[in-house]
Amino acid sequence: SAEGFVRPGGWDQLMKYHVITIGKIKEKYLTAGIDEFLKRLRPYGQVEVTVLPEEKMPENPSPAQKAQVLDKEGEKMLRHVRQGSHLFALDVQGKLVSSEDLAASFAKLALYGCSEISFIIGGPFGLSDLVRRKADNCISFGRITLTHQMIRLLLLEQIYRAIKIDRHEPYHL
Repeated sequence: SAEGFVRPGGWDQLMKYHVITIGKIKEKYLTAGIDEFLKRLRPYGQVEVTVLPEEKMPENPSPAQKAQVLDKEGEKMLRHVRQGSHLFALDVQGKLVSSEDLAASFAKLALYGCSEISFIIGGPFGLSDLVRRKADNCISFGRITLTHQMIRLLLLEQIYRAIKIDRHEPYHL
């Protein structure tokens, strides 16, 4: 029977995490942090980061032009979300989540047979309404404004922290 069945090594062992984002990171301190968390996550699951180019935003865009660019970026990112993957959109207007909430969400998804979780991080102008509608969950790490590059680092750190919380392992930096 499946009751009481626990995957060897915990729910995260077979989980895949796919981060889909816009724009390259130029700051060395951010790429160093991202590389560090990718390395730490390796023993716990497969992590893939898909970085797509930013669309050109006109100087002083009208709301319609801005929406058009966001839609284009959103469609491009959504094309990389694989069938059956649970999609989290990171959005400043999303539901505020704690590290414990994230750990509980991942565990629940694994329990229901989900083996891949995708995350979309918009570019410097945010996310389109299309992405918000297509996402299974719109989440936020806080109401402060952070660069989309910083969010990439924070997301990888939070995935790592959620795994540690679920496994009841100490979190050391």
